Amino acid sequence: MSANERFLPVVSATRIDPSPPPMSHFPYPILYQSPRLVVIDKPAGLPVHPGPKTTHSVEALFPLLSRRKDGPWLVHRLDTDTSGCLMIALRKQALVEAQKLFSAGQARKTYWAVVENAPRGDDGVINTPLRKVTTKEGWHMTADPSGQSARTGWRVLSRRENRALLELTLFTGRTHQARVHCAILGCPIIGDERYGGKTGALHLMSRSLELTLSTEQVSAHALPSETLRRTCYEFGLVLP
Repeated sequence: MSANERFLPVVSATRIDPSPPPMSHFPYPILYQSPRLVVIDKPAGLPVHPGPKTTHSVEALFPLLSRRKDGPWLVHRLDTDTSGCLMIALRKQALVEAQKLFSAGQARKTYWAVVENAPRGDDGVINTPLRKVTTKEGWHMTADPSGQSARTGWRVLSRRENRALLELTLFTGRTHQARVHCAILGCPIIGDERYGGKTGALHLMSRSLELTLSTEQVSAHALPSETLRRTCYEFGLVLP
């Protein structure tokens, strides 16, 4: 194998590998594509797994991404109501390598969130362990010193009155991390009723995903949904 075959060039969200597997019927934007990995722009409301209440899911669409009998596989997950960058492995070796990098905190994951009660400062870091709690009503994540370590950087991109558009950098990947850490900051995400926000659509998106593997450098950026754009406009928040 030649050096050019071993080391692929950086591919941005606007460039697609010239010879991908046939994916023309995939219903959602493909932000990054190589023979080993794809990053899709998952819409809000679409679960990653099929469940008892719905059969439509990201996994149900896997045959449109690969004709191989083994795979594809989810490299990580997004909540049903969170939109944006979601990485899928087309090869088992890529899955193993990418998940190791995610576990080691070497994947750069950036989220955007519209929050209530804008923070007083312009940036900071939340370093609060999280633990899953199960009750008769269901389950949720809560701050707990004995929980799993969780660290989130935050930065105000725009503010107006008591609302703000935040950029969140997740240094770890705990369940509901961005949502709980925003609540701990005193700035619940709009639409996140479970963690103190008002009812409505969850205003949280996986904005970008960057990851350096042995054979390629993944760089993908998702565009804000129409719902998030409209809310920012109505609140007077400026999108970068």
